[in-house]
Amino acid sequence: MQILHIDSSILADASASRALTRSIVAELQREHPGAHVVYRDLVADPIAHLDGPIATGFRPLGGPSPSADVAAEHARSEVLVAELLASEVLVVGAPMYNFSVASQLKAWIDRVVQPLRTFRYTDKGPVGLTTGKRVLVASTRGGTYSAGPATAMDFQEDYLKAVLGFMGITDVRFVRAENLSRGSDARNASMDAAHAAVAQAVRPAAPL
Repeated sequence: MQILHIDSSILADASASRALTRSIVAELQREHPGAHVVYRDLVADPIAHLDGPIATGFRPLGGPSPSADVAAEHARSEVLVAELLASEVLVVGAPMYNFSVASQLKAWIDRVVQPLRTFRYTDKGPVGLTTGKRVLVASTRGGTYSAGPATAMDFQEDYLKAVLGFMGITDVRFVRAENLSRGSDARNASMDAAHAAVAQAVRPAAPL
């Protein structure tokens, strides 16, 4: 089994989502001792944001042959989508930044949502091709967005469910820590509860 472990927090060792992804991966390795982990730190090794020349690598738009730099980005897009397709489980650290995901994570998503690789268009609409996988998301937020008046501002978890579902991944589970900016007591209580939820998020999954 291959696990693709992705972190996108800019906070390094102070990151709550990074702490939770480590716990999730450790629990998965306890459940599957032979699992192979591929790690991507999207901050330490950033992915260039999608532009026209990069998009021609998997969305042909016409134009001249790519430069060496653009060809290298096309090769990187292929590596990223191949890692996704080869992995049975994704562990994604997804802090909420300004009500959505980190731009670093969005850059990765824009490289792997590829026609004829992770989805295809049909006369009945798009069909996801990335089936048979599950995703465990370490979702961290400064306030409360899972309930109450701020739910309308949550463009983080719903977006991830939508874009993963578009690619065919419907088994998406969240290990969530909220209220992380509301003082040390609230932060500690939320992180303790999130760490305690890791085993439950990992173990009920269908056998791989």
